[in-house]
Amino acid sequence: MSNKLLVAGASGLVGFAALRHFMGLPGWEVAGLSRRVPAGLEQARILSLDLLDRGRCAEVLGSMRDVTHAVYAALYEKPGLIPGWRDPQQMRTNLAMLENFFEPLEAASPLEHVTLLQGTKAYGSHLGPVPVPARERWPRHPHENFYWLQEDYLRAKQQGKRWQWTILRPQVIFGESWGRPQVIVAAFALIPNAVTTVDMPPPVRGPCRRSCSEHRSRHRHPRRDGCRRGRHRTECRQGRCRQ
Repeated sequence: MSNKLLVAGASGLVGFAALRHFMGLPGWEVAGLSRRVPAGLEQARILSLDLLDRGRCAEVLGSMRDVTHAVYAALYEKPGLIPGWRDPQQMRTNLAMLENFFEPLEAASPLEHVTLLQGTKAYGSHLGPVPVPARERWPRHPHENFYWLQEDYLRAKQQGKRWQWTILRPQVIFGESWGRPQVIVAAFALIPNAVTTVDMPPPVRGPCRRSCSEHRSRHRHPRRDGCRRGRHRTECRQGRCRQ
């Protein structure tokens, strides 16, 4: 019997990698859910589906009769790292998306395993320092998080069922996903070009008592404080800055 994998969030970093990996394995049939077809996965079966549309989810997922494995990597975010993740509406929305995905799928398909994605925000990394290494066996960090809503939902649904579940909680993920600004490798690659474009030297140590970037940020108003910023940049490059 072959396995069939369904990935929610196929255009994201994790969903993209999961689809591409299982597409190359024998004995696996794969399909993905996304509001758009991700570049680089043109050969995959991608279903356009908004997980906030409960009726459409029931129609599409309720017609799938052969899904054995599900990877849920979809995410709804709001602006602002801390306020966005502490917003009750953001939490309710992420729970509703999982419910809209899972309810019709479980009823229609012979599920064997469900994988749910979390991250280091489970340890409160977005709220303050976290001991390193963090341990999955620790009690839950005392803050509200949609991770807990989704996890509790999945635990409750699994009671008395044959399918199993796994929660992944990586510290950082490196990979590719075209058109997604969260890919940190691309950000690293752009930094040198950005520095050159704005004619700002990278932070240096040596003759200058502070890094040049620190000095420039301190003197943001040259007309008010008399800082001749252009001259300072030249002197820093030549190693003659004494400020």
